[in-house]
Amino acid sequence: MPSAGGCDSGTTPNTARAGVRPRNRVVASAEIVAEAGGAGVTRLPVLRSQAPLVLRRTPEAVYLVGGSAAPIGGDALDLRIEARDGAMLRLRTAAATVALPGPDGLESVLTVTATVGPGARLEYLPEPVVVAAGARHVTIIEVTLAEGASLLLRDELILGRHGEPGGTSRTSLRADYGGRPLLRQSLEVGGTDPASLGPAVLAGHRAAGTLLLVDPAAGPNMAAPSGPEVAIMPLAGPGILVTALGHDAVTLRRRLACPATAG
Repeated sequence: MPSAGGCDSGTTPNTARAGVRPRNRVVASAEIVAEAGGAGVTRLPVLRSQAPLVLRRTPEAVYLVGGSAAPIGGDALDLRIEARDGAMLRLRTAAATVALPGPDGLESVLTVTATVGPGARLEYLPEPVVVAAGARHVTIIEVTLAEGASLLLRDELILGRHGEPGGTSRTSLRADYGGRPLLRQSLEVGGTDPASLGPAVLAGHRAAGTLLLVDPAAGPNMAAPSGPEVAIMPLAGPGILVTALGHDAVTLRRRLACPATAG
């Protein structure tokens, strides 16, 4: 792998198509490790960036800042997160991510792998992924939580920039808790696909999102869904899944509000 946001002319199973070798393909990774320090302070012994995945710490959170236009078709980006025992880590992005088409019509892939230790809490709250017209993008999120760990995770998708239909998106979310499967969810939609836009999937909306709350200390009570575009589902474990649709990013974010819980 290149040492600093390098280009690669090779192929991977996620991006290669028969007879096509990606040109100017970016392969990059970033890693963050959080540890519990004294006086409730979180230490970051590992904060490693590789453009376009640039990590910056602020008093409120760690931000993922885009170091260049990315992802573009054929790119493979990898973000690894670890919150060790008792640590609290909040990770955000500075702006929405715009997935753009590449010269070869290949998929771009963003893989997020997170591990949360006992008593630790991870809040992964990125801004939406906007899949531009002609783009093919894949988001893979895998989270492993130990017993006693907690998680707040948001994943939002918008098909197309203003005035365009949007490309094709595949998302996969897998979460395990205490060594047991907690959630397996996937969504594949396209901005010009009648089946995706039909009543069984997006129902004419261009934005879709998921909020996953895992909190062993929270009670089972949940707020009622605010309308037909929102579903709230308890999981077989200490978790609640909220899914929502919207015509725009603002509406989607409002519908993905964290459900009220009580002990």
